[in-house]
Amino acid sequence: MEMSFEESLMELENIVERLEQGQLSLDESLLLFDKGIRLVRECDTMLKNAQQRVDKLIEENNGLGSEPFELQEESTLEK
Repeated sequence: MEMSFEESLMELENIVERLEQGQLSLDESLLLFDKGIRLVRECDTMLKNAQQRVDKLIEENNGLGSEPFELQEESTLEK
């Protein structure tokens, strides 16, 4: 069963937390790192597919314009 984007992202966050703790053996760390890389690739593919769907919907609906999404820096969001 394929995980959703949100599930994959949560799993990736869990892996990062475990790796940052530094309590794993080298073999365990390598296995988790490998799994994390696969999850990053899967998430990237899901995001690209979603972008393609959005672009197609925009095109099909009389060329409604789209603008790139700009992330705000954390310091700006905290104010």
